[in-house]
Amino acid sequence: MSSALHPDLLRITERIRVRSAHSRRQYLDMIASMRLQGKRERSQLSCTNLAHAAAAMPQAIKIELQQAYAPNLAIVSAYNDILSAHQPLKDYPDLIKQAAISVGATAQFAGGTPAMCDGVTQGQAGMELSLFSRDVIAMSTAIALSHQMFDAVLCLGVCDKIVPGLLMGALSFGHLPAVFVPAGPMESGISNDEKARVRQLYATGQVGREALLASESASYHSAGTCTFYGTANSNQMLMEFMGLHLPASAFVHPHTELRPALVKQAAVQAALLAQATQPMGVGEMLDERSIVNAIVGLMATGGSTNHTLHLVAIARMAGIVIDWSDFDELSHIVPLLARVYPNGKADVNQFHAAGGIALVMRELLDAGLLHEDVHTVVGTGLRAYTQEPYLHQGALRWRDTCAHSLDDSIVRPVSHAFSPNGGLKLLQGNLGRAVIKVSAVPEANHIIEAPAVVFSEQAQAIAAFERGELNRDCVVVLAYQGPRANGMPELHQLTPQLSVLQNQGYKVALVTDGRMSGASGKVPAAIHLTPEALLGGNIAKIQNGDMLRLNAITGELNVLLDTETLQMRPVNPPDLSPHHHTVGRRLFAGMRSLSSSAETGAMAFGGEFEHGGI
Repeated sequence: MSSALHPDLLRITERIRVRSAHSRRQYLDMIASMRLQGKRERSQLSCTNLAHAAAAMPQAIKIELQQAYAPNLAIVSAYNDILSAHQPLKDYPDLIKQAAISVGATAQFAGGTPAMCDGVTQGQAGMELSLFSRDVIAMSTAIALSHQMFDAVLCLGVCDKIVPGLLMGALSFGHLPAVFVPAGPMESGISNDEKARVRQLYATGQVGREALLASESASYHSAGTCTFYGTANSNQMLMEFMGLHLPASAFVHPHTELRPALVKQAAVQAALLAQATQPMGVGEMLDERSIVNAIVGLMATGGSTNHTLHLVAIARMAGIVIDWSDFDELSHIVPLLARVYPNGKADVNQFHAAGGIALVMRELLDAGLLHEDVHTVVGTGLRAYTQEPYLHQGALRWRDTCAHSLDDSIVRPVSHAFSPNGGLKLLQGNLGRAVIKVSAVPEANHIIEAPAVVFSEQAQAIAAFERGELNRDCVVVLAYQGPRANGMPELHQLTPQLSVLQNQGYKVALVTDGRMSGASGKVPAAIHLTPEALLGGNIAKIQNGDMLRLNAITGELNVLLDTETLQMRPVNPPDLSPHHHTVGRRLFAGMRSLSSSAETGAMAFGGEFEHGGI
């Protein structure tokens, strides 16, 4: 049974509620205006409008679409087969349509969205489109739903920017119920430790490209999500903590008998939500308690730092204002209950087998660290998410998760947590505000004080490493990587090099206004630094040899210069024009110029969102 809620959880939640009161009211009023009481959304369409929308449908579906009682479900999918995680989504629309018909509903494929693979674009020019692809996906979702033919939406997506984008788009039609449909992880390949070992050997020239490719191919080898606990799998965890998935459906493998059963049930659930006397839209369902639950889940599982951007953006779409101080304070009270690579040796399949998300949620509920009385797609109350699905004679059923962890090197109870806190911290000082994930960083490296080595390009830092110029205690400073400068690419390609230096005994860290991959974590990295260099951030004033102090214990991030010296320092920005052309980048000039700060979600919608508003 649940304990009384932790007083700090209540305090932080109430602070968010009060802070958000005006913007949340505006948002709820907006979605209320989109709902016609007692009518299907498509009833406002003219006969011509409706005829166009139904023209290609079978006659039986056309008849149903004309009935006021029959809900019509929108399918919005990010399917493509360049993303292994999204390849299984190809057949899901047909499963959904079949299931909808079985419960007196219809379903239409409303629209597709782009879906970038960050694994393919890491270190490439295309990575500079990655963060803004989230906002493009949100807009694509809104376009799909703008036909106003639908009574609920099923969002099909898995990976890094896709799920946040789908949810942001769904929240722009927040009067509609929304159910998210995952696809599950690929089967385990070689161990993550072995993969990291080969990458480091390649970085130091001890093995060639052929060995590296063989290792990578053994890691990423089939349909499904990559098996490390990066942003994609953190997405799936968050959807469960916010009650947008069917319970414990995140990490069921594709191409098993259980997965299509879950897809069909998601459609049934969406139809049931739409058929309710007073349907609850996703924008009403998700409130400040749901957002706090998501942050708690992120901390308890050591999830991706990318969600210090995405959760902020998602919340703001619903009129809820959160910031990094909320993350920091929640991290102090939430214990780390899971060690999944890069915060441990296990992959998500091993995590799921050991008890997974359902076990973690039960532990947190019993400890008073989650709001239980929230709305979800399966009803009121988060306790349903402590159950897991199975098939009984072909029928989908749920049962309580395991009574205790089946491997306490992977998942632990609150009473025996890996750490008393979640390992994500706010850093601040004369350089601004940044976040750091320390759950995978050795304690000896939580404090770094060393001279700066300054770069404005990731490739420059890698070249310096290869020349042996970083074989010393140092803080690699990589400026002009923020959303306004070049779209805020992930800098994951630096991870092997910095890891090599750290393994050799050097005290090293990274300070940047860019992003690191959700799969990074061994090396202390102050990331998402705001204000970014292009907008006057002091990171642009750091010079080679300046002493920097990064203290993850006290939350300090400073360049050790007096205020007057720092103020008088000249700024010599690099030529950023090569980052604004080719590979489609010139099409994103408007998004770069409109982007809000990292702490307000790096949203590129402009208008009321330009400065982090609702």
